[in-house]
Amino acid sequence: MVSESAPSVYARLVELPRELEHTMPNQECDVLVVGCGVAGLTAALSAVQQGARTVVIERAPQSERGGNTRYTTAALRMRSETEVAPDFETEFAANAGYHLDPAMVAETAADYANWPAIVKTMNMTDPELISVFAQRAPATIAWLKEHGVRYAEMPYYGLTARSSPRIGISGGGYALIEALCPEIEARGGQFLYQTTARSLALDEHADAIDTTASDGGGLKVTIRASSVVLASGGFQGNPEMVARYIGPTGRYLRPIARGGYYNKGEGIEMALALGAAPAGDYSDYHSQPIDPRSGKTEPLVMIFTQGILVNRNGRRFVDEAPGSIDAHYERICRIIAGQPGGIAYCILDSKVDDIENWQRCVRSDQAPVEASSLVELAARLDIPCAAFSNAVASYNAACTGDGFDPFIVDGQATAGIEPHKSNWARPLDQPPFKAYPVTASNTFTFGGLKVDPHARVLNTDGKPIRGLYAAGETLGLYYNRYPGATSVLRGAVFGKLAGAHAANRKHS
Repeated sequence: MVSESAPSVYARLVELPRELEHTMPNQECDVLVVGCGVAGLTAALSAVQQGARTVVIERAPQSERGGNTRYTTAALRMRSETEVAPDFETEFAANAGYHLDPAMVAETAADYANWPAIVKTMNMTDPELISVFAQRAPATIAWLKEHGVRYAEMPYYGLTARSSPRIGISGGGYALIEALCPEIEARGGQFLYQTTARSLALDEHADAIDTTASDGGGLKVTIRASSVVLASGGFQGNPEMVARYIGPTGRYLRPIARGGYYNKGEGIEMALALGAAPAGDYSDYHSQPIDPRSGKTEPLVMIFTQGILVNRNGRRFVDEAPGSIDAHYERICRIIAGQPGGIAYCILDSKVDDIENWQRCVRSDQAPVEASSLVELAARLDIPCAAFSNAVASYNAACTGDGFDPFIVDGQATAGIEPHKSNWARPLDQPPFKAYPVTASNTFTFGGLKVDPHARVLNTDGKPIRGLYAAGETLGLYYNRYPGATSVLRGAVFGKLAGAHAANRKHS
């Protein structure tokens, strides 16, 4: 838990009262890690294992350390502890970018060292990076296990079988943090909490990077390091950056968990200011459907496949069930974010209670809004009654199948109505009616930094920036659809790579 918050960690280090000095003498280390989530911790552990003097700085207090990792269920896209899911690389290949130049993509068939600079910095997910990711994942899983991380069956919030296998970390991301932090400290690693990196400066003459950081009281320190690993997350906790990159719908997005609010994007901005190449889709994000009434971590609402979604105007606007929920919820979330007020309502009737254990599809701690009639429900939701009643009536009339089965992709579709519903279409005609408000969360942002297979940050000329690395959400990797359950893995694999390479950089 957090010890005393004042005097600051820097004042304690040099035994100098804060009121006498606002800038501390420089600190020095071999590897400075910015961020204390899975990417930062694997980087730090990997570095201290190589004997590097390692410092980790973390914006949050110790009691909330870990960013998004602290709150995640930590799903891993693995068939087992020793094998990635069979669709791992193909999912990345299918979501590698937009309208890519095939002639330039063809140049990635050469050895990575021979790629032209413009290809290395191309706005796409590098196949070389994904190959390394897939190859290194099993060994990284085994390495984490050596350090106390355990694996278990992954909880699932859908009704049908998963579209791709998963394993999970027993105890989620919190257990990972609690396993790795003591290991790092036992090997001499140092943590500075409530400390935020503000700027980076390359000292080419000294072959070092100076990182200026500040604590919660504004006390500043410059930490000189041979290498810096940026693992400070994305920018989902920075509304200015969200609005700048994602656009007007960004105003409706909130981080999926408390840890996301600490992710302000400085790591990305500091590197871009040094000439780093961007990567990942800055205008997009990974989203999950949540109940905005809930303050619980990850208050998912994954039951809308069994009903309909209407917007604030009382109208349907999307195919609620194109297939398995885990394969389609993200796209539907983004559509919800574009609706009036960035909100929708999942409408169900009492027949949902015939579905065994349907409540596992909802993680909200708030009860659904219930009503004995559609008129009453419209009034309780404050949506136009006539439009809403017409939307439900039209939907009910379009439900023509009789093979409803919530535990398979049943093909029970609507007929003669737009938007079409592809599966699990049955009338909503038995009161009481239930409704959950649904908004899109900003689980993490896609835009980040371009790296090579050693996790070295590349500049816009395709060359590594000496001593600078990125891992986790700070590393830009995703475009279009997020290949689910790869983010924690991304942090672990590239964090470990970054830490090891950073520790040995002077000898490589």
